[in-house]
Amino acid sequence: MTFTLTFAEADPADLDRLGGKGAGLARMTQDGLRVPPGYVISTAACRRYLAAGALPDGLVGEVFDRLAALEAQSGKTFGAGPLPLLLSVRSGAPVSMPGMMDTVLNLGLGRGAAIAMATATGDVRFTADLVARFHAMYADTVLGALDPGAGIADVVAAVEPGEDPGEVYDRVWTACERALDDDCGESVPDDPRAQLIGAVEAVFRSWNTRRARTYRDHHGIPHDLGTAVVVQAMVFGNLSADSGSGVVFTRNPVTGEPGLFGEYLAHSQGEDVVAGTRTPDPVGTALAPDLLAELRTTCAELERSHADVLDIEFTVERSTLWLLQVRSAKRTPEAAVRIAADLLAEGAVRPAAALRAVTAEQVRQVQRPGFAAGDVDAARAGGRLLTTGIGACPGQVSGALVLDPDRARAAADGGAAVVLARPVTSPADLHGMIAARGIVTATGGSTSHAAVVARALGTACVVGASELVVDPGARTLAVNGRTLAEGEPVSLDGATGELFAGTFATATPAAATGALSALLDVAARAAGCEVLGRVTLPSDVGRALAAGATGLVTAVDDVLAATGHLDGLVAGLLGHGPGFDAIADLVTAEFTPLLAAAGAVEVGVRAIDLVADEARELLQQTAVTTRHPELSVPLGRPELVRAQLEGLQGALRASGSRARVHLAVRHVSDPAEARALTGLAAELGPDVAVGTYLTSPRAAHAAVDIAANSDVVWLEVRTLQAAVFGIPARQLLTAEPLDGYLRRGMLGCDPRTRLDPAVQDLLAGVARATDRSGRRVGMRLSGEVSESVAAQLHGLGFRRFAVDAAQARPLVLALGKAALAG
Repeated sequence: MTFTLTFAEADPADLDRLGGKGAGLARMTQDGLRVPPGYVISTAACRRYLAAGALPDGLVGEVFDRLAALEAQSGKTFGAGPLPLLLSVRSGAPVSMPGMMDTVLNLGLGRGAAIAMATATGDVRFTADLVARFHAMYADTVLGALDPGAGIADVVAAVEPGEDPGEVYDRVWTACERALDDDCGESVPDDPRAQLIGAVEAVFRSWNTRRARTYRDHHGIPHDLGTAVVVQAMVFGNLSADSGSGVVFTRNPVTGEPGLFGEYLAHSQGEDVVAGTRTPDPVGTALAPDLLAELRTTCAELERSHADVLDIEFTVERSTLWLLQVRSAKRTPEAAVRIAADLLAEGAVRPAAALRAVTAEQVRQVQRPGFAAGDVDAARAGGRLLTTGIGACPGQVSGALVLDPDRARAAADGGAAVVLARPVTSPADLHGMIAARGIVTATGGSTSHAAVVARALGTACVVGASELVVDPGARTLAVNGRTLAEGEPVSLDGATGELFAGTFATATPAAATGALSALLDVAARAAGCEVLGRVTLPSDVGRALAAGATGLVTAVDDVLAATGHLDGLVAGLLGHGPGFDAIADLVTAEFTPLLAAAGAVEVGVRAIDLVADEARELLQQTAVTTRHPELSVPLGRPELVRAQLEGLQGALRASGSRARVHLAVRHVSDPAEARALTGLAAELGPDVAVGTYLTSPRAAHAAVDIAANSDVVWLEVRTLQAAVFGIPARQLLTAEPLDGYLRRGMLGCDPRTRLDPAVQDLLAGVARATDRSGRRVGMRLSGEVSESVAAQLHGLGFRRFAVDAAQARPLVLALGKAALAG
C-alpha cells in the first residue's frame, strides 16, 4: 500500500503524512479508545493529484482494498445490506485549518443500502434524513451546487413511520435530484463506489479553494503541504433520542479556565453542531451522567498524554460514546496565556513547551484596548444594549455595522473599523471575518464555525444572539423592535456576549496578569537579555517598565515634537535666534520630567536626525539641509551634538535623576566618527555617555572598530535590512507594496519577518563587536516584533535589544522561546 494506512498501523507521529485528523485518530485507536474504524489517504496522494490533475496510479485500487478490510472489520457492507456501511470522508491537513476544507458524511447510500438501513434501524424517517443530508452535502461539496437542499426538509418531515422504505427513498432522492438539476444541472451518482472516489477528489480539490488559500495566507501556512483524507465508518448521532453529537474542550478555550467545556446537540450529526445552524446545549447538563463521567475521564487522559488543551469531537449512538477527532484546541489569546501558565504550574509541560504554546501576536492581543467599565454600565442603563449572545472570543470593539463579507472587506480596505453581523457564518465568509474588528452571529454556539475561526484570528466575537434578525439583502439588523441600518455604529464585547448600539471610547488595560507575568518571568530568565522600551513622555515610562523593559530609549526630536517644541527646534537648526543654545535649553526643559520619571534605569537618547524619512515633514528636512547641507552627515556640525549633550546634562542635574544616560548619533559608519564623538563627550564630563547608531552595511562591516571607540553601540535592524534590499526603510512597516511583491515571487525573503542571509552575514561580524565597557552591540527593532527575527538575533549572540514599549512583552517571550529551543 503506497498511499493509505489504517488507524491501527499508522505512526501517529507522522503528522506530515497523516495530517492532524489522521494522526489523532491513529493515536486514540492505538491507545484503546473507542474510535470508529477507518483509514487515511496520505498527503502525498493529494500533492500528486494537484500536480497532475488526476488521482495517482494505484490509488483507486488501494481505496477499495482498504474498504474491503473495513467491511470485514465492521461486519457491515458498503452500499448494501443487511447492515450497510456508510462512510465519512473528511479532510485533515498537517496544520489545523478548521472549516476551510471539505467533508462528505453518510456516503454509501444507494437505493439498496437505504432500504437495508431503514430495515436494520426500524426508522424510515431516519433513513430519509440520511439520504437528504448525504445528497445535499455531496451536491455542495463535490458538484458545487449553491443551494442543493432547497425545500427537501419538508419532504423528509412528511415521511410517515410505517411507509415503505423503497418508496420513501425514491421520493426523497427524486426531490433531491430535481432540486439539484434546477440548481446546477448536475446529478449525484447512486453508485456508492463512484460516490467515494468523487468525494476523495473533492477533498483534494478543496485544498486550493479561495477560502483555504486565504486562511493559509493569513496564518502563514505553506501552500504545498496538501491534505490527507480520512475515510471512516459512520456512527449516527441522529439515530434516536439517546443519540447526539458534540464538541468539547479539555479547558475553556475562551478564558482558559480548567474543566470540561463544550456543547452537545441531541438527535443530531456533527455538522449540525459545528455549522452553527442550531444552538446546542452545554455538555455538562445535556449528557446523561454516566456518559458525562466517561467523557470527563477520557478527556483528562487525552490531555495528559498530549500535554495540551484539546478540541475533541464525539458522537453518542444509542448511549455509546464514540470519539471522532482530537486536535490541539484553538484558543483566545487570554486563554492561551492562562492555559500555558497553568500547565506549567501543574508540571504537565516543561518551560519550553509552555512558551511555545503562546505567540508574540497573542501577547499583543492581550494588551489590546478595552471599554471603560463605567461607560458600559451607563450604556446598559441608557438602553443601548441591543441583545446578549454567547461570548466566543474576548475583545471589546466598536465599528460600523456591515452585513455582508464582501462589503466588510471593502470597508476595512478603505480604513473603516467594521463589525460583521451574519445570520450564521460559513467558510465563504472568511475574507470578511479577517477584515472585521468584531463578528456577531444570530445562531451557533461556542463551537460553531464563527467561534472557532474568530478564536484562531483573535477577533472579538459573539455568537448565538438569537434575538437578531439579520437581513443582508435589505442591509438591516432588527432586534427587539429596533432596526439598525448597515453603516450604523455598534459595539460588542466578546467576553460577555453583549451587543450595543453606538461606540465606546477605549483605554489600554493593564495586561500583566498573573499568568502572563509568570510566563514572561520564565522567558526572561531563560533569555538573559536586556530589553529597553521606547518612550516619549513621562507618562510612558511607567507603562514601559511595567511591560518588562529593563531600560528606556527615546529620541530628542520625538520628545520635542510631542511636547510642542518643533518650531523652536527648527528655528535653532536654521540658525534663527539664539541657535544651538536654544536647542540645549529645550532639551533640558523637556527631558527633566522624563528623566525624573525614569529613576535609576538606563536611558538611551537618539540624537536629532535630519536624514530619516520622518524628518522630511517633522523637521522641515529640505529647508534645513538646503541651508545647512553639513547637517546631513553625523558630525557635520559638532556643536549640534554638543548642544544635545549639554541639554541632557542639564536635565540630569535639574531632575536629580540617577538614570544612566547616553546620547547615540545615527548613521555613523567610520571609526574616526566614533573617536570624534567620544572626544567631544569627554570635553563635557562623564555624566552623559556618547554612542552610535549603525544603519548601513558599511557601518556593520566596521562595527568592531566603531564599537571599540564608542561608549555604547546600537544597530537599527530595519534600516540595515532596507539598505541591503535597496528599498525605503518605511516600507518595512507597511503591508504594501511588499505583500504584493512577495505574492508575485519577486523576493525570496520577506524583510519584515526574517533576516536576509546577507544581513545575517553582516550581523555575524557585528556580534564580535564590544563597546568600551565590554558590552555587545544592541539591536534596535522597529514596529511589531517578528518571532523569527528575534530568534535569529538571539542565535547570533545578541543579548541587548530596544523596542517600542508595547513590544517589550512580545519580545521577551520570543527571546525566551529562542533560548529554550537552543
